[in-house]
Amino acid sequence: MSNKLPISIKTILNEAEKVVQRGFDKHVKIAVTGFSGSGKTAFITALVRQLTAQVNKDNLPFFDVVHSGRFIACKQTTQEAMSVPTFDYRRAVSCLLDAEPSWPPATSRINMLTLALKYYAKQGLRAHLAPESTLYIELYDYPGEWLVDLPLLDMDYAGWSLQQLEKYQSPLYSTYAAAFLEELASLDVCAPADDLICAKIAKIHAELLKALKANTPATVLQPGRQLLPGELLDAPVLGFFPCHKPENEQENSVYRQLVERFEAYKETVVKPFYKNYFCEFDRQVVLVDIFASLQGGPAYMTELQEATQAMLALFEYGKSNWLSRLLKPKIDKVLFAANKCDSVSSTQHSNIVRLLDSLLQESHNTLRFDHVKIDTMAMSSVKSSIDRKVQEHGSTLDCVYGKPTNESNWITYLPSQVPTSIEASAIWPRHGYEFTSFSPLPAQQGQIGHIRMDHALQFLLGDKLR
Repeated sequence: MSNKLPISIKTILNEAEKVVQRGFDKHVKIAVTGFSGSGKTAFITALVRQLTAQVNKDNLPFFDVVHSGRFIACKQTTQEAMSVPTFDYRRAVSCLLDAEPSWPPATSRINMLTLALKYYAKQGLRAHLAPESTLYIELYDYPGEWLVDLPLLDMDYAGWSLQQLEKYQSPLYSTYAAAFLEELASLDVCAPADDLICAKIAKIHAELLKALKANTPATVLQPGRQLLPGELLDAPVLGFFPCHKPENEQENSVYRQLVERFEAYKETVVKPFYKNYFCEFDRQVVLVDIFASLQGGPAYMTELQEATQAMLALFEYGKSNWLSRLLKPKIDKVLFAANKCDSVSSTQHSNIVRLLDSLLQESHNTLRFDHVKIDTMAMSSVKSSIDRKVQEHGSTLDCVYGKPTNESNWITYLPSQVPTSIEASAIWPRHGYEFTSFSPLPAQQGQIGHIRMDHALQFLLGDKLR
């Protein structure tokens, strides 16, 4: 008689075991979130590299389980969620370890990765029952292009259209949106529904989104699947775009067709994405690309602020205890990280933290009210520059030295001074802010450099490893 269990029964048993592990703090599920370009793939790659190949007190001095000598080992292990693609760690880390390192390819699908971390417990029941304990860490990675669709769940087509068209007609977007707006002006939305017309204009709208992604720091580009359609390429559910609501809305019209496709997109694409992959998290990392939005100007900073707040509003937060971990897990810790902090010198890192605090003040207040522990930090999961002081006309300039992305020469660069709060348009610097994106620094003897990854690990995992 075979000892093998049917897959369905095995899945149930695995999930039951996972629930028990979570209840006893042996399992933690972490959502790594952030919009396109925030560095999610590099963050996960660096985190895995640090825990599996670079563990020592000099490299991770603020990670208590390492500093106290209780860390045993960590390795990638088999994941239980068989329907979710495994994060391609080997491919990503090879990019960072190359002689001429490059950033790993951006996320284009949902990925996950599971780590098993063995350690010596120092307190509580675990320390008395067994000399060794194991914490299972699940990391989830999402395309930033798909994250921006989550707020659609609370919107209707007319409201979304009005919001998008106002944006496209603004000075920041109108140049890129000209072709789409011209096509839209000639569309009779009261005419009978027409698949070919909708598909044609939806394609023009998708090209608009691609142009905005390539040429601006815009955060909210919806629908996100028109940028990364995956298996939905050419599917009717993506064949919609924003348009004005007619005075007399008619059945079987182009407008009703667009409304139906918008609602179908929410129901069949966005909602399953949210329900299947955004529930039951314990911890969350929110990566924020401060520098791209600063360089874009005040309107882009406001868009980043509003988009981040809208995204956070859709997660389940609250104080966690053993019972809630068993029955209905909630996020009890959130790390807000301004990634790529070495785009400026270390003397400006405190400014970055104050700016990020200012940007997310409303979200911070709501989370604290729900007894969620939060931390804000400036970090670089992978170092890309080196501080360098330059003497000029008797003054010392705090510069950075690195190789700009997609260039071959190394430069010493003086970045703009990061503000400590969100500035009004009226007082925004006349010439704006300028920053440069750098390629990763070459690994030294196979060691990938970081800034404050040990602080991040301590905040996210420290209490689970006591």
